[in-house]
Amino acid sequence: MLMIYTNAAASQAISKDFDRVVAQVDELIAELTANGEWVGGEALADPSASRTIRVINGVPAVTDGPFLESKEYLAGYCIIDCATPERAAEIAERWPDACYGGALELRPVVGE
Repeated sequence: MLMIYTNAAASQAISKDFDRVVAQVDELIAELTANGEWVGGEALADPSASRTIRVINGVPAVTDGPFLESKEYLAGYCIIDCATPERAAEIAERWPDACYGGALELRPVVGE
């Protein structure tokens, strides 16, 4: 899984080059789809739209907003199926967010 992290500055930089970034993402997804490595993915809504749920002593506690206050937040994810961790890193390095001040975290998905 490629988890895409961003921050306010990176989001602003991407928004200035939005059409170019979307074209880069579309091109990369088309390539990964053509070679069978793309499984799926989605962008996520702004963290202000999130809710955090915890159960404390059997009682649900729901708060608006993200769990932690931080400068970076999870902006989206991609599921890819590639042969090696090195190939996953190659894909992550080409994802536009990594070039605009964001970061991509690679993490294996636990199989079924």
